[in-house]
Amino acid sequence: MTAYDPQLHDEAGRLRALQRYNILDSAPERSFDIITALVRDLLNVPMCAVSLIDEGRQWFKSRQGVDAAETPRNMAFCDHTIRSRTLLVVEDAAADPRFAANPLVTGGPGIRSYAGVPLTTPDGYNVGALCVIDRQARTFTDHDLDVLARFAGLIVEQMELRTLAMTDSLTGALSRRGFVEAARRAFCGFVSAQRPAALISFDLDRFKSVNDRFGHGCGNDVLQDVGSLCVRLLRPDDRFGRLGGEEFGILLTGCNLRQAVACAERVRKALENAVHPLCGSVTASFGIAMLERGSDFDDWQMRADRALYAAKEQGRNCVVAFNPTVHETGRQRRRSDISSLIETCARWRTE
Repeated sequence: MTAYDPQLHDEAGRLRALQRYNILDSAPERSFDIITALVRDLLNVPMCAVSLIDEGRQWFKSRQGVDAAETPRNMAFCDHTIRSRTLLVVEDAAADPRFAANPLVTGGPGIRSYAGVPLTTPDGYNVGALCVIDRQARTFTDHDLDVLARFAGLIVEQMELRTLAMTDSLTGALSRRGFVEAARRAFCGFVSAQRPAALISFDLDRFKSVNDRFGHGCGNDVLQDVGSLCVRLLRPDDRFGRLGGEEFGILLTGCNLRQAVACAERVRKALENAVHPLCGSVTASFGIAMLERGSDFDDWQMRADRALYAAKEQGRNCVVAFNPTVHETGRQRRRSDISSLIETCARWRTE
């Protein structure tokens, strides 16, 4: 009798495990593409892919010989693979009652044979599969399947390493790379869906003096406290990252300007009221930019940075919302632009 395997029946936990990798809809990466290209050549198949199973779709992190970037989950052979701890081998899909009527078999890409190995996280969840596909019926040898299983383990290791690179070890926030990647993906999705979003940049005020007077150990404690505070105050769907040194970023979804300002003010006040044993209170300056139709991601970042610069010019420990009617010419920020940004901030804080 087979023992009950709780992770195989915990779909909510499986989806959370997948989301922790922050990998869905990310750009192609050479480390994954090298593996799928090598597996395709070693097993002499036309198609190989790293498939991740989201709530309603199969999305390919890496693919060789596969045209589609994703398919509906109910068509995915890999959706069957993740329901077991063992490999799934289909030698002739046209003769298999589970797959004979599948559109991926009867139409393009014309799957006839398939072998897939679950991608199992360290905590036991199958988040996807490494699979190979042929347009002809075939038998996979034990050596073929052993090779596939070994490379599946390597894919999971790459996902774990990628997560480490995407996370700031000191604060637990996203790293700069992780935050920018998450914000870029969100930008594309929000623009196409016309959903509102806000980008907040904030910087701890005169943080160098904390390190100089009290030492880097104290500075690290402050940065860790900032991370804990933001995680506590932000919503689960918001993104929080450390962009470098004492600079941080927040991505807010589904909010208007007033709500974004309220969020930034909430974080600002919490930072100001937090008292550290050695250095006392630490403050921060905040700049906010709303997602504007017709702009690109770099423009969005630039507007948040300009608003942050204006907050510092105003005297620090405040929130400035970027005014989209103010334009910059040349490489230098004009004083009149800063004044307009400050007026915007003052209006929002007094209304």
